[in-house]
Amino acid sequence: MSLKGKTAIVTGSNSGIGLGVAREMARAGADVVLNSFTDRDEDHKLAEELAAEFGVSARYIQADMSKGADCRALIETAGRCDILVNNAGIQHVAPIEDFPVDKWDAIIAINLTSAFHTTAAALPMMRKAGWGRVINIASAHGLTASPYKSAYISAKHGIVGMTKTVALETAKEPITANAICPGYVLTPLVEAQIPDTAKKYDMTEEEVKEKVILERQPSKEFATVEQIGGTAVFLCSDAAVQITGTTISVDGGWTAL
Repeated sequence: MSLKGKTAIVTGSNSGIGLGVAREMARAGADVVLNSFTDRDEDHKLAEELAAEFGVSARYIQADMSKGADCRALIETAGRCDILVNNAGIQHVAPIEDFPVDKWDAIIAINLTSAFHTTAAALPMMRKAGWGRVINIASAHGLTASPYKSAYISAKHGIVGMTKTVALETAKEPITANAICPGYVLTPLVEAQIPDTAKKYDMTEEEVKEKVILERQPSKEFATVEQIGGTAVFLCSDAAVQITGTTISVDGGWTAL
């Protein structure tokens, strides 16, 4: 399919899942806006490389997703938003009684509240254009839970709920809202943790992948950023016009357990 003429804004997209989604959007012909909280030469170079590789317009806009004004300014600065991918997120692991309040506040702000602000700013643009897609990157932890991740799981459950609300508010318009719920995805960050985890548990790297990281993922295989990006592109296709207000799990069977 072709997304030529559409503009996709992907939050938290200078690495990992966000960059993978942005690449697949560009591959499908969409103009792309990359984003993160940094403002480095390499961030802007990423956009230049995407533009050169796929023959689309691509630019990088710095915005701190912990700040509501920045979230809205990202959309306004972009000037157009046909496809909004709310991907920005952080994580912290601790028992709830020891969970640092500042970490809770930051995770809720970046993982959940940012999507409220960007969506509120983007919907008028989508309505004016007569077409729109809101795609929220939730998690298997938006549908189930694990101990010690109270803020992350609360935020991801919240993202799923907000997705449903946006879908209902736009149900009679050519706009859809859906959430993708990945399991464990092989990002550079995860990949870098494997050797240290292997040393810690005196395991091979393959044992770490299967018995530690992918313990709850029945396929025992990571999802890839390309697969998450491909799912996002599918949600922009004509085949997905009547898919709205739902979740799509890309988790190797995790939430089937």
